[in-house]
Amino acid sequence: MKLGNIHRVYFVGIGGIGMSALARFFVAKGVQVSGYDRTPGLVTDTLADLGVEITFDDSESSIPSDVIEDKETLVVYTPAIPTENKILNYFRDNSYKMMKRSEVLGVISRHTFCMAVAGTHGKTTTSALLGHIMAECNTGANSFIGGIISGYDSNLILGDKDIMVVEADEFDRSFLHLSPNIACVTSTDADHLDIYGDANSLKNTFVEFANLLPEDGKLICKKGLDFDGAITYSIEGESDYVARNIKVEKGRFIFDILNEKGEITVGIISNLPGKYNVENTLAAFAMAEQYGLISSDIAKAIESFKGVYRRFNSFEFDGKIIVDDYAHHPSEIEASLDAARELYSGKKIAVIFQPHLYTRTRDFENEFAKVLSKFDEVNLLDIYPARELPISGVTSEALLSKIENDNKQLISKEDIRSVIESSKCEVVMMLGAGDISVEIEKLKK
Repeated sequence: MKLGNIHRVYFVGIGGIGMSALARFFVAKGVQVSGYDRTPGLVTDTLADLGVEITFDDSESSIPSDVIEDKETLVVYTPAIPTENKILNYFRDNSYKMMKRSEVLGVISRHTFCMAVAGTHGKTTTSALLGHIMAECNTGANSFIGGIISGYDSNLILGDKDIMVVEADEFDRSFLHLSPNIACVTSTDADHLDIYGDANSLKNTFVEFANLLPEDGKLICKKGLDFDGAITYSIEGESDYVARNIKVEKGRFIFDILNEKGEITVGIISNLPGKYNVENTLAAFAMAEQYGLISSDIAKAIESFKGVYRRFNSFEFDGKIIVDDYAHHPSEIEASLDAARELYSGKKIAVIFQPHLYTRTRDFENEFAKVLSKFDEVNLLDIYPARELPISGVTSEALLSKIENDNKQLISKEDIRSVIESSKCEVVMMLGAGDISVEIEKLKK
């Protein structure tokens, strides 16, 4: 398939963070774009402002007539769409050209110089920062990110060259459709075991992803992940890219970077909280430098990066600091808590956590219980099901029973405001990848 031959695209699940970036891309290319999503939200509102026709009614009659009449329409969907979706089945039954979102990204990557960031944690921030660096250094790259980038208010940074930065998603093995020239792996912690079965299968798929690189391609990965021939990075020990002299001043990290040639870039300033974000910054720096950008230009771009929506953002409510973070895996929760302890030293920290997926809650129940026990107060919402049906015995109540903390309770979304107001903690972290984001927006308003 050639991109130039696409004149009309219909997205089933257009409000998804990855789908909406593709929709924006096609709109910018002058393609007629429309789509369906289950519920309206900030992402669909923004697309509507661009002239995209969106329906929230899952019925054949809601599909625009010009889409129905044009059998050359490309239909893009995600594996998260339920198989019984009526719109999806209409297109299948009538033999429209259909592609997964990951396949379309794969087509785009084959016609560009592709820089892909993969990893079970850290890929959104790393790819967003890399996209920002590429934009600030005027490379003309198009960057497809799995989050809304602060300062751009978009998950797409539009460029005018055949260069691509992409967040490479391991869910459903999507990233195996890409054709990377420079690739990064930030982490391979066990996740998506409903797809992979076990941690070893997941790791092997990351190896498959790395093997997609051409002979002159470059692989960059966190030290300790053991990929053959990789350029490594770390914040301690020996690696090709190392962060040195790390310190925190006025809530910002300041550090030096030593590269594999022994060259030092002094005084990197990052506004992102947590040492895990120093690692993410190292990864983006290494990718940009391996692409050929000048280290001083990269450093300047890093300082101006404002982060990603729902990645450790904070605001005040009822005299308390509210930290909003997408963390939905035990390792991510631990990293976010460490960052909060570092930033708000001496303050008590409560958590309002919405578990995401029954399978993830089941597979990591003990790990969730262990990390949540470290908070001063624990408030659990019901599990957000997303694409899944309930699993017998897998509940927030069962998870709560394993948490070793005297200050713990199950709450509803309607309780959130009163829970925050009555909390004895100075900091309240609101964590999860589900619709807890809607409740956070209500608090901000």
